[in-house]
Amino acid sequence: MLTPDFPFEHDRWLAHPAGLGSVPDEARGASVAVVGAGISGLVAAYELARLGVRPVVHEADQIGGRLRSVPFPGGVDGVLAELGGMRFPTSGRSFTHYLDLVGTRTTPFPNPLTPTAGSTVIDLGGQVHYAETAADLPPFFTEVARAWAAALAEIGVPDLQHAIATRDLPRVKALWNPLVRARDEQSFYGFVAASAAFRALPYAHREAFGQVGFGTGGWDTDFPNSILEILRVIATNADEDHQRILGGVQQVPLRLWARPLPDGPFAGQSLRDLHGGAPRPGVAALARAGSTTSGTAGGSRIAVTDRWGRTTTHDAAVITCQSWLLSARIDTEEALFDHPTWMAMDRSHYAQSSKTFVMVDRPFWRDRSPDTGRRVMSTTLTDRMTRATYLLDPEPAAGGGDDSNQPATICLSYTWNDDALKWLALSTDERVRLMVRSLGEVYPDVDIASHIIGEPVTVSWESDPNFMGAFRGALPGHYRYQRRLFTHFVRDDLPPAQQGLFLAGDDISFTPGWADGAVTTALNAVWGVVRHLGGTTHPDNPGPGDAFDALAPVDLDATDPGTSSTTSTTTNSATNSATSTADRR
Repeated sequence: MLTPDFPFEHDRWLAHPAGLGSVPDEARGASVAVVGAGISGLVAAYELARLGVRPVVHEADQIGGRLRSVPFPGGVDGVLAELGGMRFPTSGRSFTHYLDLVGTRTTPFPNPLTPTAGSTVIDLGGQVHYAETAADLPPFFTEVARAWAAALAEIGVPDLQHAIATRDLPRVKALWNPLVRARDEQSFYGFVAASAAFRALPYAHREAFGQVGFGTGGWDTDFPNSILEILRVIATNADEDHQRILGGVQQVPLRLWARPLPDGPFAGQSLRDLHGGAPRPGVAALARAGSTTSGTAGGSRIAVTDRWGRTTTHDAAVITCQSWLLSARIDTEEALFDHPTWMAMDRSHYAQSSKTFVMVDRPFWRDRSPDTGRRVMSTTLTDRMTRATYLLDPEPAAGGGDDSNQPATICLSYTWNDDALKWLALSTDERVRLMVRSLGEVYPDVDIASHIIGEPVTVSWESDPNFMGAFRGALPGHYRYQRRLFTHFVRDDLPPAQQGLFLAGDDISFTPGWADGAVTTALNAVWGVVRHLGGTTHPDNPGPGDAFDALAPVDLDATDPGTSSTTSTTTNSATNSATSTADRR
């Protein structure tokens, strides 16, 4: 996802035969702590190990983070519930690099009104609308869709989409930076309500847009968020062309953990081998080695204390856990970050998210009513508590064959923010009973409960102490905070007591909630570690820090609207190289 705030082409950096860089001989074997074994932490660890740096991965729970695929208790082998990420846009090319690297198979995800879904039901105000294509919906919904497209066109989003698709980097920056300056303090709902397209229509159209939304469903739970969050999703096509990962997405980090390194001093060994089979325990404290109890910073190394009290020291650290944990669950020495960075971490706003899955005996939704000829159940968008229901066919076998009597999965409800909080206090069984009853109002002739087998599975990410929320969702006025966290990997102005620490993970990215942002921030951190250890990138393959001056996120505090002033690591030659390369494209 070529994010317009910093449109560096990470996928091309990854694919270049020169590799991501090198460290000097004396830095070979340097120890780098990696906090978190989600996809961000494992990408950082894998790429650092290839460069000859020894990663030491700490994990408080399980490998994969929010890429979590779980079997149903008492269920059937191979039938899984995706509690975290479950659909991945093809525009996320850096994440796709690792999908290909570990040999995963994918299939289109059954989003509403896609051929894979087969059919979609929109249930609003007690009225049920059945559609196998968008053309089957009443004209009202076409009016809503056209109003949304027109609202985006009013501010030039189609031009931005084209610039991103063609990788015209100067054009991306020229279009996006003014949008940031103009829209940072505007909410998603404020944008919709103020647009000429929606102002020309009755309120019912805005209400329906919130319930049905675009692409994957209703987005009114995001209405309080910054409109910039939504514009990024649209501009990068993050809400289109989604893929489902066969065998479960958690196999991606698990396979990366177990994959033998292809080159470097650790060639033939995997991250698992380097760790003796398991990550180190979760982190309880972070400090400078030799720091005093009064808070005076110690030496240049970083001390990591795990939950069982063992302390090790490292030359650098990549921190991929959600940033709230550095205040709430990890005893972090305050001097490791300056106050503006602490402010940015503490002010991060996290979205709540709840999912509930059941396993069913077969994909009964394919049955057709003898009276209407319609499918008996469909991917469902509704204003009821369930909000979004997805029907997941059995995974196709490698050799094909009839799967009409194979167990399948229903995501009974996928909700966000306030809607997710409605489920928080309820047990799994209570959730399922209410969801089945709610869907029974939409499908009165279908006995969903009679098809359920095994035990249901549910998650509320905000109640997990290792996450405290699903992902960050910036509020209006939060761009400065986002920028501080994202640009931490190039902060040369930091004092020695704050050097050698690199923030990564999807809440550090400008695209929170998408695995590609977790991957690209990990790659930024790899660049930062290499430079911190005295290394460099190959001149034919400059990295994200080398191109930073040319592509930096807009600085809202800069006096000249045309500048993006921040302390940078780049040289004039590297900047000129990045700019001239972009111009040639």
